[in-house]
Amino acid sequence: MMTLRRNGLLALMLTVAVAASGCSTVGKINPFHKKDTGPKEVASVGQRVAVQAFDDKIEVAEGLKGADFFLPEPQPVTQWALPGGTPEQSVEHVAAGGGLSVAWKKSFGQKSSRGAHVTAPPVAVNGKIYVMDGEATVSAHDAQTGAEVWKADLRPKNKRDAEAFGGGLAIADGKLYVASGYRFVAQLNADTGAVLWRKMTEEPIHAAPTVVGGRMFVVAIDNTLLTFDAATGAEGWTYQALAESARILGASSPAVSGDTVVASFGSGELVALRAANGNDLWNEALSRASRTNALSEIRDIPGRPVVYQGDVFAVSHSGVFAATDLRTGQPRWTLPITGITTPWAAGDVVYVVDKAGKIYCVARESGQVYWIRDLNVDRVKKKAAWYNGLGKSKADAKKNVVRPLWTSPILANGRLVLGADTGEVVAVNAKTGVVEKSVQLGSPLLIGPIALNGALYFATDGAQLIALR
Repeated sequence: MMTLRRNGLLALMLTVAVAASGCSTVGKINPFHKKDTGPKEVASVGQRVAVQAFDDKIEVAEGLKGADFFLPEPQPVTQWALPGGTPEQSVEHVAAGGGLSVAWKKSFGQKSSRGAHVTAPPVAVNGKIYVMDGEATVSAHDAQTGAEVWKADLRPKNKRDAEAFGGGLAIADGKLYVASGYRFVAQLNADTGAVLWRKMTEEPIHAAPTVVGGRMFVVAIDNTLLTFDAATGAEGWTYQALAESARILGASSPAVSGDTVVASFGSGELVALRAANGNDLWNEALSRASRTNALSEIRDIPGRPVVYQGDVFAVSHSGVFAATDLRTGQPRWTLPITGITTPWAAGDVVYVVDKAGKIYCVARESGQVYWIRDLNVDRVKKKAAWYNGLGKSKADAKKNVVRPLWTSPILANGRLVLGADTGEVVAVNAKTGVVEKSVQLGSPLLIGPIALNGALYFATDGAQLIALR
């Protein structure tokens, strides 16, 4: 297990062993009790347009330097019912955030620690914000004041699942859906928190569910896509991706467009399936090996796949940022970007934040780059204290630095807003890449913000819900 530690906190972006998965490859079969999904049609990697060779440094395209591009006008958001706002995990451009002034801060439970991790993005409807802490306690808060409306402790009582973490939330038709590392999924009354149904799962779930069309879609830690009837909790079809022995802790939620569900897995697979029956439509491998970086062997796609204007955008920890045709699975272009966040597509461009702290503004159709902004140029710190704690010398500390980890962005009022595990929030001009504002919230940020009624909301690693207006 590899850990990334910061100020004594166990950061969300960890690699974890998958206890139920072996080292051998598992075929795309149903390991439980549903029928096989049938023959597989895999898109040809050889048809992908490589904008730059994988060993090349990414540069701004000469023809795009200083060039303008289209962005849709910001629109008000009255609900954020799913982790990415919509079933396609795509919201374009929101009217929210304003001057990024802190309106209020409220604690909502157990913060992240060695045995607990806050992984659930907030969701919001009807003037309420819903969050889940590091130990499966779900709470609803008034969006204007942060006041707690209700709280429900969903931890199992049995000893088998005494310790677990992770999961997430989704809302549909007045019901709140919960997935948890404590090996269960559940439906709650969104107004009262009363549990309406609850089903145990074979494996922990570290991701938030996607609920649409009467179905709940969620990915378990063993790379199984599970489906449930949203009304009753009855199990539906399942899909087993390739097994992996290690992955990033922050897991992905599927995107759904029409009758197509797109899911990403710790194996680096991006898979499109029929939402109705799980039939395999196409399978794309977003992975590559690096001779200089052993961590590239961790092929996970921990950010959500984004469906926008008929294409799927996703970035892997193994160093592939790709655009893929949703209907055919045919590759459009690739960039050698290593990421653990969710891309943001709007208008003519798609934005992505890499693991080193660089934001890329990429032409959506061609994959060429408009601009690059390195957020960590002035934010790198020496790990002196950490090395001294291990009995290392100051010379060792000088050779090792800490670079802030940044969240997925949101496009709000013409600016990309994102946070860091140092507690800092920045607003970056979406057209030029210039950092226009910085705010310190005082609590590590590992989950991207959401928008509701003109405000932006962050759920911090310290289990604080913070509203910015």
